[in-house]
Order: sequence, then structure tokens, then C-alpha cells
Amino acid sequence: MSDSQTNPPREPNPFTPPAAPSAPVVLDEGTYSGIRAPRSSAALALDGTWHQISPRYVVSQFVQNTIITVLVAVAAVIAATVLDQQWVWIPAGAFIAIDVITLIILPRQARALGYMLRADDVVFRRGILWQRMVAVPYGRMQLVDITQGPLDRIFGLSQLKMVTAAAATGVQIPGLTQEAAEALRDTLIQVAETRRTGL
Repeated sequence: MSDSQTNPPREPNPFTPPAAPSAPVVLDEGTYSGIRAPRSSAALALDGTWHQISPRYVVSQFVQNTIITVLVAVAAVIAATVLDQQWVWIPAGAFIAIDVITLIILPRQARALGYMLRADDVVFRRGILWQRMVAVPYGRMQLVDITQGPLDRIFGLSQLKMVTAAAATGVQIPGLTQEAAEALRDTLIQVAETRRTGL
């Protein structure tokens, strides 16, 4: 009797794990190096203390508004002299006047911005005449986002945005230093995770 009759071929086991690849797959091979760590080691205390934004926010807004004012003035001069459109002085003058008034009250508005970390929520306040104060529970946060514009990067500033299910309770905190924004983001994410899980 032959071996094929005594020992029939066995079917392959479907539960056998696949063989390991011959060479390990390297995810970061050929990519950029030196990426910033997604989380910092800083943790902020939930002690109910008011915190304010950086004074560099006022300087960056001054620079930004001045650039816009100069561009509007140049466009108005070109339209009035080259195209002989004298009516452009009315909207341009109104825009420049509003921009100048905004720059005058900007330092006071910046000092009125503040946020507070409490045990169950983060409170944000803004406004001089029309004041707004919003309390966002940690468990309601769905997204914590940090954004930077070109001028923000020059001055080392960031804007932190907290997104919730209700659009009306979304909060944006401008004028934060990069270190403060990262520490605040990481603290909010960590506390929000514990509040959602009930820890």
C-alpha cells in the first residue's frame, strides 16, 4: 500500500495565522522627521482661577489691522485717481474710521478676555459693553482645535477652539501662547475623557 493511500493529504487549517513578512514594515521610513509631539507633559490645575491672554495679541492685531487699512487706502487712491471714481472715498473712509476705532478699544477688549478652569467646566468671558460668559462642561466637548495664522506664528500665538454638540456653546480663545494653548488643549482632552467615562 502506497503512502498516499495510508496518509491522505491534510486540508489547510483556516485558523492558522498568516506567516510573518520577511522584512518588517517601517511606517516612518522616508517621511519627515522632527514632528512636534501631539501632547505636552503640562497639566493645568482646575482651581477656578481666571487666566488672561498674551499682550502680544494686541500687537499682532495692530499689525494686521494696519496692513488692511493701508491696502484699503491704496485701493481707494488708485480708484479715485486712475479710474476717476471719487465715490470710493465714502466707503473707504468709513472702513478706515471703524478700523481706527477698533484699534483704540482693542487693548481694553484684550484685557476683558479670560478663561477659568473649574472642576466640571471651563468658563470663557469676553466683551466690554456687551459682555458674554460661557460655561462649557468638559463632558460635552467633542473637539479641541488649535489654529495659527501667518501673523500668529510670527508672534508665537495660537487660537484654541472648543467644539460642542450645540453650536451656540462653542468657544474660541485667541491670543494664547503656543505653550499655553498646548497645555490647555491637553488638559481639556484629558479631563473630558475622564468626565465622559465617569471616572
